[in-house]
Amino acid sequence: QVQLVESGGGLVQPGGSLRLSCAVSGTLFGNYVIGWYRQAPGNEREWVATIGSHGTINYAHSVLGRFTISRDNAKDTADLQMNTLNPEDTAAYYCNVKDARSSYWGPGTQVTVSF
Repeated sequence: QVQLVESGGGLVQPGGSLRLSCAVSGTLFGNYVIGWYRQAPGNEREWVATIGSHGTINYAHSVLGRFTISRDNAKDTADLQMNTLNPEDTAAYYCNVKDARSSYWGPGTQVTVSF
């Protein structure tokens, strides 16, 4: 059974930084893509960034230049470095893994950007 656990969320002031981590456990099939998504209250879940098994990276326009996604295949972890945060980044952030068979989600970690 595949399990994902996010960590690193919290309260940060505008302009600040946070680093989220996602730990992946269980058996995955083939190459897999790791992604970060977020959902603010009253909004649908939106895609933030993804990184493929060979390092191909894509970002949503709203975070381009501020967020950096990375992964460590040996440790089965993925990080999301978030810089220059603003109140619009406030949301629950979710890690997602897609392999050849399925898609898996973590429980999420809350990020709040406020004074």
